Amino acid sequence: MSVHPISTTLSTTVLALRRAGCVFAEDEAVLLHEAAASPDELSVLVERRAAGLPLEHVLGWAEFRGRRFAVGTGVFVPRRRTEFLVAQAAALAPRRSVVVDLCCGSGALGVALAAASDTAELHACDVEPAAVRCARRNVGGLGEVYEGDLFDPLPARLRGRVDVLLANVPYVPTADVELLPAEARVHEPRVALDGGGDGLDVMRRVAAEAPEWLAPGGSLLVEAGERQRGTAVGILRAAGLTPRVLVSEELYATVVIGTARRVT
Repeated sequence: MSVHPISTTLSTTVLALRRAGCVFAEDEAVLLHEAAASPDELSVLVERRAAGLPLEHVLGWAEFRGRRFAVGTGVFVPRRRTEFLVAQAAALAPRRSVVVDLCCGSGALGVALAAASDTAELHACDVEPAAVRCARRNVGGLGEVYEGDLFDPLPARLRGRVDVLLANVPYVPTADVELLPAEARVHEPRVALDGGGDGLDVMRRVAAEAPEWLAPGGSLLVEAGERQRGTAVGILRAAGLTPRVLVSEELYATVVIGTARRVT
């Protein structure tokens, strides 16, 4: 959709966004005006948003747990519902814990957890090069970010030492990916969305290896769909972890936690 050059009038921007189908046009218009340094730059930002680019990619950042994290093209945008997963992880994290953020995307989960707890070591990894570059920008000096598939790039010294394992794995069934909003389906990496036949293929892979990496009493936290919770619990139990499920109706979030046995 083509957007004519616009003035700095907020109402004009709102109208352009409404015509493009933006549900939260008023809120988005305010953010775009704040981000633009000139009317010309504002026109470019509105054109990109009206063309269907996710707002976060247009702005260059996403808000997560009250902090702004850099995001960009080809990087999964952290969802507000996932704040519930981080909150549960913070409640579990022991003092001076070792945290691993698998499928880290922008790195928002690991950084948010580190900010909420006294984390001694933060390690994050993702298979997507664009995500790794973005995560390194967000993580900075708080920890290390690696490129590779799941546990493969992690240093061997972490085996048996991980207190909190965040795994925001994809859990959309393959057949349902095409039903997702275009913002996700077109502009976010498919590897961050597609969880295989029943949506839980990546979760199975993570759960199978998690016991080797978790410290005694350490926990794996994953997000799942409401209808997947029973299967997810079975996956964690089969891997030798003690599962439990927590739900936030407010955020429409389901978190499944698998805890490793403590040494007696």
